[in-house]
Amino acid sequence: MPLPAEFHDIAKRVNNWGRWGAADEIGTLNLITDEIVRIAAGTVRSGRRIPLALPLRQDGVQTGMIPGRVNPLRTMVALNLEMFGPGTVATNDDIVTMGLQAATHWDGLAHVSHSGRIYNGRPAGTVTAHAGAAFSGIATMTTLTSRGVLLDVARARDLDRLPGGHAVTPGDLDAAEELARTTVRAGDIVLIRTGQMQVYLAGDPQGYAFPSPGLSLRTPEWFHARDVAAVANDTLTFEIFPPEVEDLWLPVHALDLVEMGMPQGQNWNLEALSQACAEAGRYEFLLDATPEPFVGAAGSPVAPVAVL
Repeated sequence: MPLPAEFHDIAKRVNNWGRWGAADEIGTLNLITDEIVRIAAGTVRSGRRIPLALPLRQDGVQTGMIPGRVNPLRTMVALNLEMFGPGTVATNDDIVTMGLQAATHWDGLAHVSHSGRIYNGRPAGTVTAHAGAAFSGIATMTTLTSRGVLLDVARARDLDRLPGGHAVTPGDLDAAEELARTTVRAGDIVLIRTGQMQVYLAGDPQGYAFPSPGLSLRTPEWFHARDVAAVANDTLTFEIFPPEVEDLWLPVHALDLVEMGMPQGQNWNLEALSQACAEAGRYEFLLDATPEPFVGAAGSPVAPVAVL
């Protein structure tokens, strides 16, 4: 169905087009300044490093629900090959075919469009079959390191995992922020834990995909008000799925990526981080989450690391 008036009203309130100039391609990543990163480095106390990426494997999170987004298929192209003659050093090489958003990844700003436009008002037609994204492709996100804040919505509600039909609201984010005993501020990377990753880790990729908790249509205004740089969570679709408004598909994607210019990430494993933050009694950390710079791509795999 056409995007409703409610969507367009929110879009006007969160729109960042032109905020950093007509030529801008990175949106809210402009909020991560050198000073922001310097302050973020000060959150490191123990030096404990927690990986947040899922392994890239053939039996991964993709079930075929999203057309063309295939799990990694890796094969050997050199096997103990003595390339320079018998008795020389032998090499092993691999090749892989995969969806760039198959597992833990960032969505770039060109990942979705609405009303014929991508971020900063550029035509959706600037994304082509041959060249991919001419503007705001994932390779424009050359670095993504800042203060990370875990908003553990499930823990804040005294749950291991939110139910599949739960739409995460601004009230949920407020409660998780209170649990974290910190205030989300400009330039932060916010990680939102629903606990849904537990379903995949238990061996049920279908149940992980659907039904799934996720972000509500009301959350982009919460992020916009705080000037958040990027948001990621532990679900396949990022927003609640099936959608909270019947037949309104991926509205949060459109508000975050197109209107606000804010990258979003999916399939992040936040389980170990949740436990570590609870044990330490603090939910802020240095987060390094720079995507692989695939030129022209609309998204890219990432292997984020939180340093406490």
